[in-house]
Amino acid sequence: MGVSSFSASAIIVAAGSSRRLGLGRPKAFIALAGRPLLLYALDAVARAVIFREAVIAAPAGMENEAQKLTAGSGAQMAVKVVTGGRERQDSVRLALALVSAESELVAVHDAARPFASAGLFRACIEAAARSGGAVAAVAASDTLKRADGGKIVGTVARDGIYAAQTPQAFRTALLREAHERAFHDGLRATDDAQLLEMMGCPLEIVEGSAINFKITNRSDLDLAETLIARLPLD
Repeated sequence: MGVSSFSASAIIVAAGSSRRLGLGRPKAFIALAGRPLLLYALDAVARAVIFREAVIAAPAGMENEAQKLTAGSGAQMAVKVVTGGRERQDSVRLALALVSAESELVAVHDAARPFASAGLFRACIEAAARSGGAVAAVAASDTLKRADGGKIVGTVARDGIYAAQTPQAFRTALLREAHERAFHDGLRATDDAQLLEMMGCPLEIVEGSAINFKITNRSDLDLAETLIARLPLD
């Protein structure tokens, strides 16, 4: 069954701070080549043409600005805004409450990754339709070291080691169950895939990209500014 047979929604997590960027605005609202990071993520979701809606988890106090930005984006789909939580995991759980009951699949993406392509969103949704869950990821290429107190204590074999990215996509019912269990049991995870791993759910790897990096500090933003003019939209 093709992905077009399924109804899908996207969650864009945009509630993070910009503490390490030090620019005084929430990260998703910082400009990259004159446009807020949030709009790059929303554009990719819209270009994928498989999503019925996008749900944006915005920082408290920034909901109206998020609404105004998305209203002027030209996205041909419903866009909903919810107040995000204290942690990323809380934001996704709160956004899930607004995802349409008709959506069988849901993709979760961090607004701080402006270079995720529409094709990557489609590939993750297609993999989730097959397997129940999928994670964009890149195979580790560097030699990995384990350290303790600033001293190297060992080398980690990189065979089978991947760096997880977003988007990540799941059967909506599975992701809701994973978040409900985590909330009830007080479990914390660094990404949504880990919550499904805790439930023993199989997850498929979808090949990500080195340019699908997360903007965390000023050097990341500088690199993004350099790349943005050279990367065509897919």
